[in-house]
Amino acid sequence: MGYPMAGHLARAGHEVTVYNRTHSKAERWVKEYGGRSAATPRAAAEVADIVFSCVGNDGDLRAVTLGEDGAFSGMRQGAIYADHSTVSANVARELEKIARAAGLSFLDAPISGGQAGAEKGILTVMVGGDAAAFATAQPVMAHYGRAVTLMGPVGAGQLTKMVNQITIVGLVQSLAEGLNFATRAGLDAKKVVDVISKGAAQSWQLENRGPTMIDDKFDFGFAVDWMRKDLQICLDEGRRNGSLMPVTAIVEQWYGRLQEQGHGRLDSSSLMKLLTEK
Repeated sequence: MGYPMAGHLARAGHEVTVYNRTHSKAERWVKEYGGRSAATPRAAAEVADIVFSCVGNDGDLRAVTLGEDGAFSGMRQGAIYADHSTVSANVARELEKIARAAGLSFLDAPISGGQAGAEKGILTVMVGGDAAAFATAQPVMAHYGRAVTLMGPVGAGQLTKMVNQITIVGLVQSLAEGLNFATRAGLDAKKVVDVISKGAAQSWQLENRGPTMIDDKFDFGFAVDWMRKDLQICLDEGRRNGSLMPVTAIVEQWYGRLQEQGHGRLDSSSLMKLLTEK
């Protein structure tokens, strides 16, 4: 998702330097959008006013920020680091303390909207951090985010993203069960989607994923591997704050079953396969 997001920044006239662990991807981006690539996160961050990252998990985020080649070691005082990954609130708070000690600002700014949202520049960005740093970074994030909102101090962005993921998987599981029920009851499932989308059952998931789930199409979107990782973060946080999350816990296990069947790279709406395959 970082690839098209950085592209929106370049098209808006910002000077962009990119880093990717796969150097060929960074070079391909430069050929498409201009700017330049760097060999390390530190080198990419040295002249930046704002550094953005979008990686996989807590370990990946530490790897690109900390150490001799990490972005923090190359950033100049007063610069802002904004992380768009979905990681734990704890690692966001940990890195904010390190950044602050180095004279930097840190924003945790996870995103929702998927690959399509990144490409169209219509992501939702949930931000935690200092209000002054947010005020500086928000107009830049707006090049790829249609809604960029400060939710509270560092960690609040990640906690909001957890709510997002908890809500999505509950909807997707319910949608899978409803569509499977419709098919087994002898109904025209696509007509059912059309009808109930005009009533109280209406949702983005119903309108955008319902038809593809019926057609058994899952080769797109947000992968099972990533959604399960996110749910494990949610459940871990829930254990800390005392939240009861029975549906989320069950769905996390169901994603594990999809991974066991070799479906880890399918879209997260592939929960449907567990109901329809014998």
